[in-house]
Amino acid sequence: MHHHPGRYPTTRLRRTRQHEWLRRVVAETALAPADLVWPLFVHEHEASHPVASMPGVERLSIDGIVKAAADAAGLGIPAVALFPVIDVRHKTDDARHAFDADSLVCRTVRAVRQETGDAVGIICDVALDPYTTHGHDGLLRDGRILNDETVDVLRRQAVVLAEAGCHVVAPSDMMDGRVGAIRAALDAAGRHDVCILSYAAKYASAFYGPFRDALGSHAALATAARLGVADKKTYQMDPANADEALREIALDLAEGADMVMVKPAGTALDVIWRVKQAFGVPTLAYQVSGEYAMIQAAAANGWIDGGKAAVESLLVLKRAGADAVLTYFAPEIARALTTSA
Repeated sequence: MHHHPGRYPTTRLRRTRQHEWLRRVVAETALAPADLVWPLFVHEHEASHPVASMPGVERLSIDGIVKAAADAAGLGIPAVALFPVIDVRHKTDDARHAFDADSLVCRTVRAVRQETGDAVGIICDVALDPYTTHGHDGLLRDGRILNDETVDVLRRQAVVLAEAGCHVVAPSDMMDGRVGAIRAALDAAGRHDVCILSYAAKYASAFYGPFRDALGSHAALATAARLGVADKKTYQMDPANADEALREIALDLAEGADMVMVKPAGTALDVIWRVKQAFGVPTLAYQVSGEYAMIQAAAANGWIDGGKAAVESLLVLKRAGADAVLTYFAPEIARALTTSA
């Protein structure tokens, strides 16, 4: 990149900003529906339930998810990411419901796949937090989160999700070695076609709160505190670290990850940039529940223009190097983009 700085008054950078059409001509970054992935919450009930801390987001029935996936296809949103709200009776210390082929998420995947085929991608989370009594992403014993024992369960979970028909498994647990184990398990099951989107740099963040409300895992984490592991800092990354994120990503790619994720998105623009520069691999970012909730809350108070803030928040993630963003704003933004185009 060669920059030959001109001098004022010959050079006036405002010249190319003076018309809307000209701003569009020189724009370096563009946002399109294809850049969006829509996270969806599924529950066992027929009615949809609003998530109080995420205005505009609802827990949906399986039928509701099928309809949302069809809407996504119509809006040009390439994929949905499914998160199940698991009934407390299915939560156990060993998380065995995670690899039950008749679980809520497996039934949802089959229903969506039957309706939409390959028109919309189905991404399924691989982690134990919906299925454990304590809300941790791994198995807990004697005040420690067990790594390798957890990975054994995650392998089984990934294969069951693949058999149900998801296109992408997304291990979000941050256990060491899980990507390689999952790839080997998928390949052994003849599922070479299933992609791995690794949550490679997932930070222990204060911005996940509303998501835990949506999944009902806050109560479980109170149980975790009694068991001596009140937070997820022994497996999720310290927000102080960025070099470590590159090490995590290098490991996951070496183990067979097809795509990598940085989460949360808005607090990691530098990390997204460095990942894309260093590896040049498909890099996704997750604009998390707390980021969404903050924009919605400020907009509801009349403090900011919510629609414009949402678009800007996504545009800068693309500018930082994200190829796609998981965001609860996906349908709203895709609609706005298709009507303005």
